Amino acid sequence: MYNNIDVMKESKSPTPVTRAVRKLGRDIRDARRRRRIPVAILAERASLSRMTLHQIEKGKTGVSAGAYATVLFALGMIDRLADVADPRHDRVGLALEEERLPQRIRLKKSAR
Repeated sequence: MYNNIDVMKESKSPTPVTRAVRKLGRDIRDARRRRRIPVAILAERASLSRMTLHQIEKGKTGVSAGAYATVLFALGMIDRLADVADPRHDRVGLALEEERLPQRIRLKKSAR
């Protein structure tokens, strides 16, 4: 039996977060398959249940970020996760920082 919340979730179009997590799940599934690793073995290596790994590969947003990170580690892809919010890749933050740069720099009277 469906409750009102389930019906509302299904009728909404996916949010950007949902789409991104679904893509991550598909990418994890594809990486596992390229490596020819069965679900049971990857779940064991990541210390997760097969059901949790299945939910990760479906891109479910209810699964913890730690579980996604653990699977990426088990696949040898954890280094890319560390760069997700790296300041070097933050175009908006860098642009805002650049806007706040002073136009002129003056020495204080005591330093002259």
